[in-house]
Amino acid sequence: MWEEPRVGRLAAWGNALLAGLVSPDDAAAGVVADDAAHRVAGLPGESGQVGLTLALGRLRALGAVGLRIALPAPGHPLGLSGPPEFNEAALEAGEAVLVSGPALGLVPEVVERGPAGDVWCEVLWRVSPVRQAPPADVPSLGEAERELAEVLRDATRALTALDVAGSGPVAEAALAAYRARMERGRQLLAPGYPPRAVRVLELAGRVAALVDIAGRDEGGGAVSAAELTGREALLRPVERAARRARVAAYNAYAEERERQRG
Repeated sequence: MWEEPRVGRLAAWGNALLAGLVSPDDAAAGVVADDAAHRVAGLPGESGQVGLTLALGRLRALGAVGLRIALPAPGHPLGLSGPPEFNEAALEAGEAVLVSGPALGLVPEVVERGPAGDVWCEVLWRVSPVRQAPPADVPSLGEAERELAEVLRDATRALTALDVAGSGPVAEAALAAYRARMERGRQLLAPGYPPRAVRVLELAGRVAALVDIAGRDEGGGAVSAAELTGREALLRPVERAARRARVAAYNAYAEERERQRG
């Protein structure tokens, strides 16, 4: 099931801080959310690990003007710009943040602690240099919105023919649980983002939830190996489009700042 990526929270609340819309403490609280603690290692000017509030202030002092995210997957370096060492670390984590200005990147290392049923997460962000280059395969908000609508329409039509388009009580319960989480008042993005970015992120979340539901094999219609292979082939471009849309939404603030500076 789709969850808000940690890099998304860091970029969104970091951008709100850079825009002067929230305090460093509020930005750090928005990033940490339900995690136990976040620390940052390798930050220029700091010899060891530092807390997130200090790290955000340091990035601002270093000249950060915007934060973008990357959500790479094998064969798809979405949002990355190099060098290879950073790309490899980001691919292993499945996510990264790129800082415009000082040309730095942050990759999270997540450690789960505690007994089963009472697990909490501690996050260490490792900082390293990145290339100042256009990120790979990131669409505009408008492109992402159109792509999501198109792939979802085509995939839904085909999945319906396979009888795996998220029907049945199990799928309905999973989608209801997703909607309940979305309606609990959790703020998407952070202050300063355009309404279209929020709309695209909401749509990407719903699409990713449907991909998760349709990708399960819990008594649905498709049972043969051929049908399962066909289902995976249909869902792959939908999942890719959802990831591209999430990156476009979270990167909207930094993209707008770049246009203003240009």
